[in-house]
Amino acid sequence: MPESSSVTSGTGVVPDDSEAGSGAPAAQPGDGASGSAGAAGPVAVDRETLRLALVVGGLVLAVLLGFGLGRMNAPADPARPAGTTAGGVATGGADGGAHAHSPGTGAHTHDGATVTQGGGDGATGLSITSAGYTLVPSTELVAGRAGELRFQIRDDQRRAVTRFAVVHDKPMHVIMVRRDLGGYRHLHPTMAADGTWSVPITAPEAGPWRMYADFTAVADDGRQVAVVLGADLTASGAYRPRPLPAAATSATVDGFTVGYAGTPEVGKSVPLRFRVTGTDGTAAALEPYLGAYGHLVALREGDLGYLHVHPEPVRDGDDVTFWLTAPGPGSYRMFLDFQVGGVVRTAEFTLTVA
Repeated sequence: MPESSSVTSGTGVVPDDSEAGSGAPAAQPGDGASGSAGAAGPVAVDRETLRLALVVGGLVLAVLLGFGLGRMNAPADPARPAGTTAGGVATGGADGGAHAHSPGTGAHTHDGATVTQGGGDGATGLSITSAGYTLVPSTELVAGRAGELRFQIRDDQRRAVTRFAVVHDKPMHVIMVRRDLGGYRHLHPTMAADGTWSVPITAPEAGPWRMYADFTAVADDGRQVAVVLGADLTASGAYRPRPLPAAATSATVDGFTVGYAGTPEVGKSVPLRFRVTGTDGTAAALEPYLGAYGHLVALREGDLGYLHVHPEPVRDGDDVTFWLTAPGPGSYRMFLDFQVGGVVRTAEFTLTVA
């Protein structure tokens, strides 16, 4: 506790120096005495001078001591904002572990974990580095050939991070998508002891791909920060981009029809209610997937800004409700993962925000 240490040092050092000073000069008056009665006057003057010298010396010593203690108690990095770690990570509570559910709100804390929104307007995944963490991929993709996605997350000291909180049943969520928003993949890699993550992957088509690493890192002091980082990868071969499908509020996958109701608005949190029905038109028996009854990712056309939301913890009848904040107008591609009969399927939608 710096304040307690400063008080102790101040009261312990100054009196010791005063006693040492009074002991040394005390013999000087005796040395200067001539033995006559007239010598008494100069001795009295010397004692007053000595007292004055001790007072002045004590004040100077106190000033120097205060300056020294002030430097000892100064922060290691005066330019670092209060409430941040060495990597620029804002400090949250100690109970963290969940990440953002409502994009568009900027940086904030959620269940104790500090959430870093990377795009300024609510979209994340636009940078390879954020909040003191960097995504370092080491993968070569070849279209149509089975391969392995490998990467590390490194801190601001370039060390591989090996401590992650389990969020939505997994310590790491990876999204892969081609730049034309085709070929969506949601992957869960495993981590080696050296902090290298890996997962098998096959890029079905050539061209530029975007990978997103969605994780909550645990710092050395136990504090947590949720980050989404993004990096570009390339699958060799000729790239033939496809236009986005027309906007629609329903999609069909493996005989299931998935529809939603709700109209996203720029800068406003709006509920989207999804319902999955089977071939007979009745509501499908949704099963929990990643700790919820659905997993929704929305990607913005152009810069591929990443919006990641999860549903309300309690279902509204047969519906699964998500709260979505559109960071700006434009076209988005939404990907809803849901599980029925132990099989995870993905319904895709094009969304236009005015």
